[in-house]
This record gives sequence, structure tokens and C-alpha cells, in this order.
Amino acid sequence: MSWGFLRDLLSGVNKYSTGIGRIWVAIVFLFRLLVYIAAAENIWKYEHDEFECNTQQPGCENVCFDHFFPVSHIRLWALQLIVVSAPSLLVIFHVAYREKREKHHQQRLYRRPEEREGGLLCTYLISLLLKTGFEIVFLVLFYKLYNGFQVPRLVKCDISPCPNTVDCYISKPTEKMIFLYFLVATSCLCIALNLSELSYLIFKHSLKRYLKRNIKKHK
Repeated sequence: MSWGFLRDLLSGVNKYSTGIGRIWVAIVFLFRLLVYIAAAENIWKYEHDEFECNTQQPGCENVCFDHFFPVSHIRLWALQLIVVSAPSLLVIFHVAYREKREKHHQQRLYRRPEEREGGLLCTYLISLLLKTGFEIVFLVLFYKLYNGFQVPRLVKCDISPCPNTVDCYISKPTEKMIFLYFLVATSCLCIALNLSELSYLIFKHSLKRYLKRNIKKHK
């Protein structure tokens, strides 16, 4: 698939982000998207063809592969990249709405349409919460589907139509596990960045309101 849309989305939302948000965009683009395109996709490219079981029973190998890999690592990782980036669209749509509203009224309604204040701040905070929630959901999903982020060399399968317990071998398990750990590490880093940015924005907004309230009291 073409990742141009996701790249453009990340580039577009970058100018509305804080410094922490820009670090998040850089990590998603450099250490997740580019690593996926350049390396990870090729590792899992022929995972089904390279999955071997010591039996000639028709259908056995297919059902064993489906049992141990109900969802392909690489497709789930691709879905994760898309889903965790999608909340950024909320910010872009909100800014576009502000610009369209100003154009309709033919006057400046906001000091800067892209400035994080009022409704746009709420939208930005919601997008951070959604991105964090999606990251956590996918980490739990990976953990549940793949036995705690493990890629074993040998799996035993006794599912019908297998005639008995057969041994199945996964290709390049060490390499796959390294990339799986890399995925988990970058996801955890992105969660930490999202929570840091969320805390920073809430603190900054609260401090701003507190100072305004004090200034009004002393007037």
C-alpha cells in the first residue's frame, strides 16, 4: 500500500503541535513508518510460505498457521500505525473549520486559526487521549495474540485435520522477535510522549487561567 497519505497527515499536523508533539511525529515517521517500509514488511512478507509442519496432511499446516497467527504481525502493525495517526485528523479538520468560518464571515474571528485555544485545545487534548488509548489497546492485543510478545521457534499443533500432534517451525523467529520488541518500545515511548504533552497542555492552560484570574482581582 501507499503510505503517502499518512506521511502527509503527519507533516500537516506537525505545525499545530507543541515541541513534544513534534517529537512524537518524528518518532512515528522515522522509527515506525520508515522502519516498517524499509525492513519489517520484508521480514513477514512470506511468513505463511515459510511456516513448515512435519506432516503432509492436507489442510493441517494452514489451520496451525491460522491458530498461532490469527492476525499477521505486519498487518496488525500497519493497522496500528493508521489508527494511532487518525486522531490527528481531528485537529486538521478543526483548523479547516475555523478557516472556513472566517472565510464565510469575511472577517477575522480568531487571532490565529491554528492557535491551540478554546475548542481547538479541547480537540487537541481529545486527539492525545485517543492516540494514547489506541496505543494501549494495540499493545494489549499484541500481548494476547502472541503470548506476551514472544515468537517461538517451534510450536506444537494438534488441531483437526492434523492426524496427531505435529511440530511446526516459524521462520526467522529471532529477527521477528527483535522487531516485535522494537514495536513495543516505540509504542511505549509514544504513550509517554502523549501523556507528557497532555500534562503540559493542561498545566499550561490551568496556569494561564489562574494568572488571568489573579490579574482581574488586582485591577
